[in-house]
Amino acid sequence: MLTLRIAAPAALTDDVLAVLSEDPAVSSLSALRGASLKPPGDVVVADIAREAANNVVDRLRDLGVHREGTVHIEPVRTWLSQRGLDADLQAPGSSADSVVWADVTQQAYEDSELNWTYLSFMTLATVIAAIAIVLDTQVLIIGAMVLGPEFGAIAALGVALVRRRASLFALAARTLVLGFVIAILLTTLASLAAGALGWVTLHDVTGPRPQTGFVFTPDKWSFIVAVVAAAAGVLSLTSARVGGLSGVFISVTTVPAAGNIGLAMAFGAWGEVRGSLLQLGVNLAGMAVAGWATLALQQAVWSRVSIHRSRLVSRLRRA
Repeated sequence: MLTLRIAAPAALTDDVLAVLSEDPAVSSLSALRGASLKPPGDVVVADIAREAANNVVDRLRDLGVHREGTVHIEPVRTWLSQRGLDADLQAPGSSADSVVWADVTQQAYEDSELNWTYLSFMTLATVIAAIAIVLDTQVLIIGAMVLGPEFGAIAALGVALVRRRASLFALAARTLVLGFVIAILLTTLASLAAGALGWVTLHDVTGPRPQTGFVFTPDKWSFIVAVVAAAAGVLSLTSARVGGLSGVFISVTTVPAAGNIGLAMAFGAWGEVRGSLLQLGVNLAGMAVAGWATLALQQAVWSRVSIHRSRLVSRLRRA
């Protein structure tokens, strides 16, 4: 169940109420006349089944509510309502499977913003990965994987392609490229400093590493794991269940590969640099393709559900 809170000019309120009142997925509806000060107008609050949110939001956009007012979409954690249960049962599909595209698109923009926080997490994760490689410990490798913030921007590439948002694609690509480049360069500087202090030697970088050697030796499984993990991650982001994201973070080797690039560059181990670059490219390509394919499939499925639901609503109106 979702709650829609709409602030709209008074001239649009009746149209908004018409859209909401005639939809069987709306289980409760309230109008507070004159309650909105900016924009001057009214506040409308409605509870709606999650599966029906896209249709209603699209109709509100057609009215221009988002240009002259605001539409807030908020999840309802707990609710007690027989009318709400009936509305949820009438809506085609499952609420856990439904994709609220307005929410997904906004999250994609937020995750793709190149800011101080993103760069800090990316750099810290990459430095930890480099330390993990020196110590040859998978525990720190896993920690670096979890800490890395890159998956949101990778998923945003798929959202941009499916929803045809060129600006989002450019933003996500820029964040990914600059994030990795800056993190690798700062890791290289840190590695040079560690080498100058005698904390790290060339043997630490090029010697046998049974626990972390996979970082610069990609194979077919690297691509397969990236594809499967990204598909699971996108499903977690778009559905009402987000428990799968931690598994995604510790399944792909983007950040460890970046850490090894920075470390190997500092000591001139160019063979490892090439292998790590290939590992990074394989993982990014697999995740981007899988994210796009999963989102495209979801959009195709829910487009059919929306068509079926529109026909159902039309029959209920005539009845």
